[in-house]
Parts: sequence; structure tokens; C-alpha cells
Amino acid sequence: MLAYIFRRLLYAVPILIGVNLITFALFFVVNTPDDMARMQLGVKRVTPEAIQKWKAERGYDKPLFLNAEAGGASLVTETIFFQKSVRMFTGDFGRAEDGRDIAREIRTRMVPSLAIALPTFLLSLFVTVSFALLLAFFRASWFDFWGVVTCVAMMSISSLFYIIGGQYLVSKMWRLVPISGYGSELDAWRFLLLPVLIGVVAGIGSSSRWYRTIFLEEIGKDYVRTARAKGLSESIVLFRHVLRNALIPILTGVVVVIPLLFMGSLVVESFFGIPGLGSYTIDAINAQDFAVVRAMVFIGSVFYIIGLILTDISYTLVDPRIRFS
Repeated sequence: MLAYIFRRLLYAVPILIGVNLITFALFFVVNTPDDMARMQLGVKRVTPEAIQKWKAERGYDKPLFLNAEAGGASLVTETIFFQKSVRMFTGDFGRAEDGRDIAREIRTRMVPSLAIALPTFLLSLFVTVSFALLLAFFRASWFDFWGVVTCVAMMSISSLFYIIGGQYLVSKMWRLVPISGYGSELDAWRFLLLPVLIGVVAGIGSSSRWYRTIFLEEIGKDYVRTARAKGLSESIVLFRHVLRNALIPILTGVVVVIPLLFMGSLVVESFFGIPGLGSYTIDAINAQDFAVVRAMVFIGSVFYIIGLILTDISYTLVDPRIRFS
């Protein structure tokens, strides 16, 4: 087991390095520091002196990979790649355009993002799996038919409709919760209740259909017919045997959501005014704050790789044969 986990950790290292190199190339090779300066200062009537000053203030006036004018370790350390890319592995993301420390902002804004994403993730998983199990249990019945129709209808509706409709109905007409904003400590739940509810409802359609397909595929396998032949009831076969054997494809779909738990939801946080990482990323894109965008891309890749490793580990708990592969 430990050897299996160690192998997965070793696989993650070159992937993370490769993602870091690609991100650096996109930000500093394809889009050069001169291009960044022109976008920040304005494309028209920008003097070379202003561009050079902007680059010097942010450390973009150094060579990309090797500083031929420096000696010793400075040959590598006094470069854009080391100071803007390698340092991110130590948690040093530099400063945003407004002068704020990016790492501190990330630590502060991660709490509201988790406060939305974690309950949404857990409730969505419970609701969609339970609903899909009911559809599989009552398969080929009127309940299954209208359940699938409802899922298709919910899939066809944009998430923006749920957000705007929920704000209008729950907040503006019924006045049950605030329409947007964020509170502190114990008062925060009033601002989080509606985003969490909308997040759960918006994901029911697609997730339930996906899980229903997985369960129906498992139901047709030989071990299910054997369990029925032994006299086990349909509910025991479905909830004890089918659910357990369907966990691997379910976990595969769940891993995609794990980075969102930390990165936040871009749309939900923007519409509800939640000061999380999602709205932080949107604000940085609008302000063309390349340092923040670069940091969020790197953090997103880190959490996605962590999610993949956790998924591989969970596979071994569901099916111990995997650890020997």
C-alpha cells in the first residue's frame, strides 16, 4: 500500500513541473513582459521608458532563464523563471498589481470558497447518488421515466437561470436570505444558504443521469444475477452490492470537483458577491493582473493533482486488487 502511494506521488512530480513550465511559457514567452506592460499601461501612446519602468517595478526586466551578466547562483536565481515560477513551489506567489500579498489573499479567501463548495459537494453527492439509486430501483417504471425526463429538463437549463431565479424568488420576493454579500463568523450561513442550495439543485440533472447509467450497467452483470439467485432482496442487491461496485466510476467523476472545493466557483461567487477565490480570479482577469491569474492557475493544477492521488488511494480501498497493479 505504501509503495503504491509512493509511486503515485512520484508520478505527480513531473506532471506538476510540466504544468509549471507550460504556464510559464504561456505567460512569459507567448505573452511577453512587454505585451503585459502595454496591456496595463494602454496600447496607444506608451513610451519605451514607461514600459521599462513598469517591468522594473515588477521584476520583469530580468532575463527569462539565464542571467549571463550575473555569476554563481545568480546566473539562475536572477531570472524571471526562478523568481516568478520556481518560487511558487515554496508558496511565494509575489504581489498583485495593487500591492497586496497574493499568498495572504489566497489564505483569507479560501475560507469562504470552502464554506460554499464543501457543503455543496457533500449534499450534491448524497442527493444525486440517492436519487440515481431510486431510479435504478424503480427502473422501467413511471417513476424512472419521469425522473429521467426531469433530469434532462434540469440539464437543459443554464446554471445562470438557477442563480438569477433563486435570487429573485428566495431573496427578493420571499426575503428569506440576503440576495448577495458575505457575513462574518456565525452570520455567514445566511449568505451561504442560497448559493449552496442552488449549487445542489443545478447539479442534480447531469449527475443523477450519469450515476443512473452506472448503476444500470452494474445491474446487468453476473454477480448481480448470482446474488438474486441466492435469494437476496432487490434492495440489498442494489444498495449493498451494486453501489459498492459502482464506486470506482463514481470516484472518477468526483475527482473533477475536488479542485473547485479550494478554487471556488467563478460564477456563483461573482453573482453572490462572495469574497472567495473564484471572485478573486474573475477580478484579476478583468484587471489583467497577471501575477494573480498565474498563481491561481498553478494552485488549480496542484489541487487537481492532489485530487488524482486521493482518488487513486480511494480506489485501493474500494478494490484492493488495484494496489498491486
